[in-house]
Amino acid sequence: MYTQVGSFDAKARLSELLRQVKHGQHYTITLRGHPVADLIPSEYAVCQNAHAAVERMLGIRKISGVSEKMITAWIAEGRK
Repeated sequence: MYTQVGSFDAKARLSELLRQVKHGQHYTITLRGHPVADLIPSEYAVCQNAHAAVERMLGIRKISGVSEKMITAWIAEGRK
């Protein structure tokens, strides 16, 4: 769902809106109450965020010394 913002407010708060869009917020810009444009993260920004997330996940230490059976039990416990 997109948050609606009037064109006058969008112009006055553009920097703030762009910062929020960078973090995943979506806006529909209206003119006299009618939707005219959507302000959404660019595909490039989404792709960059995904690459950064993958890099962070690859940096997570591996679990060692724990059996597959124990990990399966932990997973099952988390699903309760």
